[in-house]
Amino acid sequence: MKVEHNISRLKHLLKMYKLSVSDFLSKISDGLKRPISEKDVFSERIEIGHLKRIDKLFEKGIHYYLDPKAPENSKEASVFFRKENFGTDLNFRAKKIVSQFEELKISISAIAKLAELDTKRKIPKFSIKDNPEKVANEFRKILYPSFTSKRRDFLKALISKFAESNILVFEFVETHNRKEKANIDGFFLKPNVIVLKRHQSFRREIFTLAHELGHFLLNKEEIELLDYNVIADKHLSSIERWCNDFAYYFLVGEYGEMLKNIEPAKASNDYHFDLIKTVSENTHLSQIALFTRLLFKNQISQSNYNKVRNDFEEQFKKFQEEKDREKELQKEKGIKIRGSVAQPISSPLFISTIQAAFYEGIINEYDVCKKLNIKPEKLDKFIQ
Repeated sequence: MKVEHNISRLKHLLKMYKLSVSDFLSKISDGLKRPISEKDVFSERIEIGHLKRIDKLFEKGIHYYLDPKAPENSKEASVFFRKENFGTDLNFRAKKIVSQFEELKISISAIAKLAELDTKRKIPKFSIKDNPEKVANEFRKILYPSFTSKRRDFLKALISKFAESNILVFEFVETHNRKEKANIDGFFLKPNVIVLKRHQSFRREIFTLAHELGHFLLNKEEIELLDYNVIADKHLSSIERWCNDFAYYFLVGEYGEMLKNIEPAKASNDYHFDLIKTVSENTHLSQIALFTRLLFKNQISQSNYNKVRNDFEEQFKKFQEEKDREKELQKEKGIKIRGSVAQPISSPLFISTIQAAFYEGIINEYDVCKKLNIKPEKLDKFIQ
Protein backbone atom coordinates (compact mmCIF):
# COMPACT_ATOMS: atom_id res chain seq x y z
CA MET A 1 0.00 0.00 0.00
CA LYS A 2 1.30 3.43 -0.98
CA VAL A 3 0.49 6.87 0.44
CA GLU A 4 1.36 10.45 -0.49
CA HIS A 5 4.02 12.00 1.72
CA ASN A 6 5.75 15.35 2.12
CA ILE A 7 9.20 14.86 0.55
CA SER A 8 10.36 18.28 1.79
CA ARG A 9 10.04 17.04 5.37
CA LEU A 10 12.30 14.09 4.62
CA LYS A 11 14.86 16.33 2.93
CA HIS A 12 14.67 18.63 5.94
CA LEU A 13 15.66 15.76 8.25
CA LEU A 14 18.58 14.76 6.02
CA LYS A 15 19.80 18.36 6.02
CA MET A 16 19.42 18.72 9.78
CA TYR A 17 21.26 15.47 10.52
CA LYS A 18 23.82 16.14 7.75
CA LEU A 19 22.99 12.71 6.38
CA SER A 20 23.80 11.91 2.74
CA VAL A 21 21.16 10.17 0.63
CA SER A 22 23.37 7.07 0.28
CA ASP A 23 23.92 6.83 4.07
CA PHE A 24 20.22 7.36 4.67
CA LEU A 25 19.24 4.61 2.21
CA SER A 26 21.82 2.29 3.75
CA LYS A 27 20.38 2.82 7.25
CA ILE A 28 16.74 2.22 6.28
CA SER A 29 17.70 -0.80 4.12
CA ASP A 30 19.54 -2.57 6.93
CA GLY A 31 18.58 -6.27 6.95
CA LEU A 32 16.72 -6.19 3.63
CA LYS A 33 17.64 -8.47 0.73
CA ARG A 34 16.58 -5.80 -1.76
CA PRO A 35 17.84 -2.37 -0.64
CA ILE A 36 15.41 0.56 -0.72
CA SER A 37 16.23 2.85 -3.65
CA GLU A 38 16.20 6.62 -3.97
CA LYS A 39 13.22 6.33 -6.32
CA ASP A 40 11.33 4.27 -3.70
CA VAL A 41 11.67 7.08 -1.18
CA PHE A 42 11.68 10.35 -3.11
CA SER A 43 8.61 9.72 -5.30
CA GLU A 44 5.28 11.39 -4.52
CA ARG A 45 3.87 8.11 -3.18
CA ILE A 46 5.71 5.77 -0.84
CA GLU A 47 5.15 2.29 0.55
CA ILE A 48 3.86 2.33 4.15
CA GLY A 49 6.51 -0.28 4.99
CA HIS A 50 9.26 2.07 3.80
CA LEU A 51 7.75 4.93 5.78
CA LYS A 52 7.79 2.78 8.93
CA ARG A 53 11.47 2.03 8.37
CA ILE A 54 12.17 5.75 7.95
CA ASP A 55 10.34 6.51 11.16
CA LYS A 56 12.21 3.78 13.00
CA LEU A 57 15.32 5.78 12.13
CA PHE A 58 14.07 9.30 12.99
CA GLU A 59 11.30 8.51 15.53
CA LYS A 60 9.09 11.42 14.49
CA GLY A 61 5.79 9.55 14.16
CA ILE A 62 4.26 8.59 10.80
CA HIS A 63 2.04 11.70 10.82
CA TYR A 64 5.18 13.88 10.52
CA TYR A 65 5.94 12.68 6.97
CA LEU A 66 2.29 12.97 5.86
CA ASP A 67 1.88 16.57 7.10
CA PRO A 68 1.61 18.86 4.00
CA LYS A 69 2.97 21.85 5.93
CA ALA A 70 6.54 22.89 5.00
CA PRO A 71 9.15 22.08 7.68
CA GLU A 72 10.79 24.82 9.75
CA ASN A 73 14.38 25.41 8.62
CA SER A 74 15.05 28.47 10.80
CA LYS A 75 17.81 28.77 13.36
CA GLU A 76 15.14 28.71 16.07
CA ALA A 77 14.10 25.22 14.96
CA SER A 78 17.39 23.43 15.57
CA VAL A 79 20.88 23.94 16.97
CA PHE A 80 22.09 22.14 13.82
CA PHE A 81 20.93 25.18 11.82
CA ARG A 82 22.42 27.62 14.33
CA LYS A 83 25.86 26.07 14.60
CA GLU A 84 28.03 24.24 12.06
CA ASN A 85 30.64 22.48 14.20
CA PHE A 86 30.68 20.97 17.67
CA GLY A 87 33.32 19.86 20.16
CA THR A 88 32.59 16.21 19.35
CA ASP A 89 32.05 14.42 16.03
CA LEU A 90 28.46 13.48 16.84
CA ASN A 91 27.12 10.06 15.90
CA PHE A 92 23.57 9.65 14.61
CA ARG A 93 22.15 8.66 18.01
CA ALA A 94 23.62 11.80 19.59
CA LYS A 95 22.04 14.01 16.91
CA LYS A 96 18.69 12.31 17.46
CA ILE A 97 18.86 12.89 21.22
CA VAL A 98 19.69 16.57 20.68
CA SER A 99 16.81 16.96 18.20
CA GLN A 100 14.35 15.33 20.61
CA PHE A 101 15.27 17.75 23.40
CA GLU A 102 15.22 20.71 21.01
CA GLU A 103 11.62 19.79 20.14
CA LEU A 104 10.79 19.39 23.82
CA LYS A 105 12.32 22.81 24.54
CA ILE A 106 10.18 24.45 21.83
CA SER A 107 7.08 22.65 23.12
CA ILE A 108 7.69 23.75 26.72
CA SER A 109 8.31 27.33 25.59
CA ALA A 110 4.98 27.39 23.75
CA ILE A 111 3.14 25.85 26.71
CA ALA A 112 4.72 28.32 29.15
CA LYS A 113 3.76 31.26 26.93
CA LEU A 114 0.13 30.10 26.75
CA ALA A 115 0.07 29.58 30.52
CA GLU A 116 1.60 33.08 30.96
CA LEU A 117 4.56 31.72 32.92
CA ASP A 118 7.76 33.73 33.28
CA THR A 119 10.52 31.63 31.72
CA LYS A 120 12.90 34.47 30.90
CA ARG A 121 16.59 34.18 31.71
CA LYS A 122 17.19 35.54 35.21
CA ILE A 123 20.98 35.39 35.12
CA PRO A 124 23.23 37.84 33.22
CA LYS A 125 25.56 36.68 30.44
CA PHE A 126 29.33 36.54 30.86
CA SER A 127 32.33 36.30 28.53
CA ILE A 128 35.63 34.43 28.63
CA LYS A 129 37.24 37.72 29.66
CA ASP A 130 35.51 37.33 33.04
CA ASN A 131 37.49 35.47 35.71
CA PRO A 132 35.96 31.95 35.94
CA GLU A 133 36.99 31.56 39.60
CA LYS A 134 35.34 34.83 40.56
CA VAL A 135 32.17 33.96 38.58
CA ALA A 136 32.08 30.47 40.14
CA ASN A 137 32.34 31.86 43.67
CA GLU A 138 29.53 34.30 42.88
CA PHE A 139 27.21 31.60 41.60
CA ARG A 140 27.96 29.16 44.40
CA LYS A 141 25.97 31.57 46.57
CA ILE A 142 23.01 31.35 44.19
CA LEU A 143 23.04 27.86 42.67
CA TYR A 144 25.01 25.60 45.01
CA PRO A 145 22.73 23.49 47.29
CA SER A 146 23.38 22.16 50.77
CA PHE A 147 26.05 19.51 50.39
CA THR A 148 25.18 15.85 50.77
CA SER A 149 27.58 12.92 50.42
CA LYS A 150 24.98 10.94 48.45
CA ARG A 151 25.91 11.86 44.90
CA ARG A 152 22.53 11.26 43.24
CA ASP A 153 20.81 13.33 45.92
CA PHE A 154 23.35 16.11 45.40
CA LEU A 155 22.77 16.05 41.62
CA LYS A 156 19.02 16.21 42.23
CA ALA A 157 19.51 19.17 44.60
CA LEU A 158 21.64 20.97 41.97
CA ILE A 159 18.91 20.48 39.37
CA SER A 160 16.36 21.92 41.80
CA LYS A 161 18.53 24.97 42.55
CA PHE A 162 18.99 25.59 38.83
CA ALA A 163 15.20 25.43 38.41
CA GLU A 164 14.82 28.34 40.84
CA SER A 165 16.77 30.48 38.35
CA ASN A 166 14.74 29.30 35.32
CA ILE A 167 17.40 26.85 34.12
CA LEU A 168 15.83 23.60 32.87
CA VAL A 169 17.91 20.45 33.33
CA PHE A 170 17.03 17.09 31.77
CA GLU A 171 18.66 13.65 31.93
CA PHE A 172 18.50 11.03 29.20
CA VAL A 173 19.12 7.34 29.82
CA GLU A 174 20.72 4.92 27.36
CA THR A 175 19.67 1.28 27.83
CA HIS A 176 22.52 -1.23 27.93
CA ASN A 177 21.18 -3.21 24.95
CA ARG A 178 21.05 -0.25 22.55
CA LYS A 179 23.36 -0.88 19.56
CA GLU A 180 24.47 2.70 19.06
CA LYS A 181 24.78 4.90 22.13
CA ALA A 182 25.00 8.68 21.98
CA ASN A 183 28.66 9.77 22.12
CA ILE A 184 27.93 12.81 24.27
CA ASP A 185 27.94 13.62 28.00
CA GLY A 186 25.84 16.76 27.86
CA PHE A 187 24.83 19.87 25.99
CA PHE A 188 23.42 23.37 26.41
CA LEU A 189 20.63 24.77 24.20
CA LYS A 190 19.72 28.43 24.21
CA PRO A 191 18.16 30.04 26.09
CA ASN A 192 17.99 27.88 29.22
CA VAL A 193 18.14 24.11 28.64
CA ILE A 194 20.90 21.76 29.83
CA VAL A 195 20.77 18.04 29.05
CA LEU A 196 22.89 15.35 30.74
CA LYS A 197 23.56 11.74 29.93
CA ARG A 198 22.92 9.46 32.92
CA HIS A 199 26.25 7.90 33.93
CA GLN A 200 27.21 5.11 36.27
CA SER A 201 29.46 7.75 37.80
CA PHE A 202 27.39 10.56 39.30
CA ARG A 203 30.66 12.43 39.87
CA ARG A 204 31.09 12.65 36.13
CA GLU A 205 27.49 13.79 35.66
CA ILE A 206 27.82 16.44 38.37
CA PHE A 207 30.95 17.84 36.71
CA THR A 208 29.21 17.80 33.31
CA LEU A 209 26.31 19.79 34.76
CA ALA A 210 28.70 22.38 36.23
CA HIS A 211 30.56 22.54 32.90
CA GLU A 212 27.33 23.07 30.93
CA LEU A 213 26.34 25.75 33.45
CA GLY A 214 29.50 27.49 32.27
CA HIS A 215 28.20 27.34 28.69
CA PHE A 216 24.86 28.76 29.87
CA LEU A 217 26.63 31.67 31.59
CA LEU A 218 28.63 32.37 28.42
CA ASN A 219 25.50 31.78 26.31
CA LYS A 220 27.57 29.53 24.03
CA GLU A 221 25.80 26.40 22.79
CA GLU A 222 27.81 23.19 22.69
CA ILE A 223 27.25 19.44 22.38
CA GLU A 224 30.15 17.42 23.65
CA LEU A 225 31.81 14.35 25.08
CA LEU A 226 33.84 15.52 28.08
CA ASP A 227 37.05 13.77 29.07
CA TYR A 228 36.44 14.15 32.79
CA ASN A 229 39.97 13.06 33.71
CA VAL A 230 41.69 15.82 31.75
CA ILE A 231 39.76 18.82 33.05
CA ALA A 232 43.00 20.80 33.08
CA ASP A 233 44.02 20.11 29.46
CA LYS A 234 45.92 23.15 28.17
CA HIS A 235 45.05 22.40 24.53
CA LEU A 236 41.32 23.04 24.82
CA SER A 237 39.57 26.00 23.18
CA SER A 238 39.28 29.17 25.24
CA ILE A 239 35.56 28.50 25.83
CA GLU A 240 36.11 24.90 26.95
CA ARG A 241 39.01 26.02 29.13
CA TRP A 242 36.78 28.64 30.77
CA CYS A 243 33.91 26.18 31.33
CA ASN A 244 36.25 23.59 32.85
CA ASP A 245 37.83 26.18 35.15
CA PHE A 246 34.40 27.45 36.14
CA ALA A 247 33.15 23.89 36.85
CA TYR A 248 36.21 23.12 38.98
CA TYR A 249 35.91 26.27 41.11
CA PHE A 250 32.12 25.93 41.36
CA LEU A 251 32.48 22.42 42.80
CA VAL A 252 35.71 22.73 44.81
CA GLY A 253 34.54 25.79 46.75
CA GLU A 254 36.49 26.60 49.93
CA TYR A 255 38.89 23.71 49.32
CA GLY A 256 40.28 25.54 46.30
CA GLU A 257 42.39 27.91 48.41
CA MET A 258 43.66 25.01 50.50
CA LEU A 259 44.85 23.13 47.41
CA LYS A 260 46.53 26.25 46.03
CA ASN A 261 48.78 26.43 49.08
CA ILE A 262 49.99 22.83 49.39
CA GLU A 263 53.57 21.89 48.57
CA PRO A 264 54.20 19.74 45.45
CA ALA A 265 52.79 16.21 45.77
CA LYS A 266 55.53 13.59 46.00
CA ALA A 267 56.38 10.30 47.68
CA SER A 268 57.77 12.00 50.83
CA ASN A 269 54.33 13.54 51.61
CA ASP A 270 52.43 10.50 50.29
CA TYR A 271 51.20 12.63 47.37
CA HIS A 272 48.70 14.29 49.75
CA PHE A 273 46.45 11.25 49.34
CA ASP A 274 44.54 11.85 52.59
CA LEU A 275 43.88 15.49 51.74
CA ILE A 276 42.85 14.69 48.16
CA LYS A 277 40.50 11.97 49.42
CA THR A 278 38.91 14.42 51.88
CA VAL A 279 38.45 17.08 49.21
CA SER A 280 36.97 14.50 46.83
CA GLU A 281 34.47 13.29 49.43
CA ASN A 282 33.38 16.86 50.17
CA THR A 283 33.14 18.20 46.61
CA HIS A 284 32.22 15.22 44.39
CA LEU A 285 35.27 15.92 42.24
CA SER A 286 37.08 12.60 41.66
CA GLN A 287 40.54 12.09 43.12
CA ILE A 288 42.13 11.67 39.69
CA ALA A 289 40.46 14.90 38.53
CA LEU A 290 41.99 16.69 41.52
CA PHE A 291 45.43 15.23 40.80
CA THR A 292 45.05 16.32 37.17
CA ARG A 293 44.37 19.83 38.41
CA LEU A 294 47.56 19.68 40.50
CA LEU A 295 49.46 18.65 37.38
CA PHE A 296 48.10 21.64 35.50
CA LYS A 297 49.19 23.94 38.33
CA ASN A 298 52.69 22.33 38.45
CA GLN A 299 51.98 20.98 41.94
CA ILE A 300 52.90 17.44 40.92
CA SER A 301 55.50 16.28 38.40
CA GLN A 302 54.46 14.37 35.29
CA SER A 303 56.26 11.21 36.48
CA ASN A 304 54.61 11.33 39.92
CA TYR A 305 51.26 12.03 38.31
CA ASN A 306 51.70 8.97 36.07
CA LYS A 307 52.43 6.83 39.15
CA VAL A 308 49.29 8.08 40.90
CA ARG A 309 47.15 7.59 37.81
CA ASN A 310 48.45 4.07 37.22
CA ASP A 311 47.67 3.24 40.84
CA PHE A 312 44.08 4.42 40.46
CA GLU A 313 43.69 2.48 37.21
CA GLU A 314 45.00 -0.68 38.88
CA GLN A 315 42.58 -0.27 41.78
CA PHE A 316 39.69 0.22 39.38
CA LYS A 317 40.73 -2.84 37.37
CA LYS A 318 40.76 -5.00 40.52
CA PHE A 319 37.37 -3.60 41.55
CA GLN A 320 35.88 -4.49 38.15
CA GLU A 321 37.40 -7.99 38.22
CA GLU A 322 35.90 -8.54 41.67
CA LYS A 323 32.49 -7.43 40.44
CA ASP A 324 32.74 -9.75 37.42
CA ARG A 325 33.73 -12.68 39.67
CA GLU A 326 30.76 -11.99 41.91
CA LYS A 327 28.42 -11.99 38.89
CA GLU A 328 29.86 -15.29 37.69
CA LEU A 329 29.39 -16.88 41.14
CA GLN A 330 25.77 -15.75 41.24
CA LYS A 331 25.27 -17.12 37.73
CA GLU A 332 26.73 -20.50 38.73
CA LYS A 333 24.37 -20.61 41.72
CA GLY A 334 21.43 -19.94 39.43
CA ILE A 335 20.78 -16.47 40.85
CA LYS A 336 19.31 -14.19 38.21
CA ILE A 337 20.67 -10.65 38.23
CA ARG A 338 17.88 -8.27 37.39
CA GLY A 339 18.80 -4.72 36.52
CA SER A 340 16.19 -1.99 36.31
CA VAL A 341 16.30 0.86 33.82
CA ALA A 342 17.43 4.06 35.55
CA GLN A 343 14.77 6.76 35.86
CA PRO A 344 15.87 10.26 34.84
CA ILE A 345 15.70 13.03 37.43
CA SER A 346 12.89 15.50 36.66
CA SER A 347 13.42 19.23 37.04
CA PRO A 348 10.87 20.88 39.37
CA LEU A 349 10.65 23.69 36.78
CA PHE A 350 9.58 21.22 34.09
CA ILE A 351 7.01 19.58 36.37
CA SER A 352 5.55 22.91 37.54
CA THR A 353 5.28 24.15 33.94
CA ILE A 354 3.33 21.05 32.88
CA GLN A 355 1.13 21.28 35.99
CA ALA A 356 0.33 24.95 35.32
CA ALA A 357 -0.53 24.19 31.69
CA PHE A 358 -2.93 21.44 32.83
CA TYR A 359 -4.65 23.65 35.39
CA GLU A 360 -5.05 26.37 32.74
CA GLY A 361 -6.70 23.85 30.40
CA ILE A 362 -3.89 24.10 27.81
CA ILE A 363 -3.07 20.39 27.91
CA ASN A 364 -5.08 17.34 28.99
CA GLU A 365 -4.31 14.35 31.21
CA TYR A 366 -2.94 12.35 28.28
CA ASP A 367 -0.50 15.16 27.45
CA VAL A 368 0.63 15.36 31.09
CA CYS A 369 1.42 11.62 31.12
CA LYS A 370 3.24 11.88 27.78
CA LYS A 371 5.30 14.94 28.74
CA LEU A 372 6.27 13.62 32.17
CA ASN A 373 6.67 10.05 30.86
CA ILE A 374 4.45 8.59 33.58
CA LYS A 375 1.73 5.92 33.64
CA PRO A 376 -1.90 7.12 33.99
CA GLU A 377 -2.18 5.46 37.43
CA LYS A 378 0.57 7.78 38.71
CA LEU A 379 -1.12 10.93 37.44
CA ASP A 380 -2.64 11.85 40.80
CA LYS A 381 0.85 12.31 42.23
CA PHE A 382 1.36 15.25 39.88
CA ILE A 383 -2.08 16.83 39.54
CA GLN A 384 -4.88 17.15 42.10
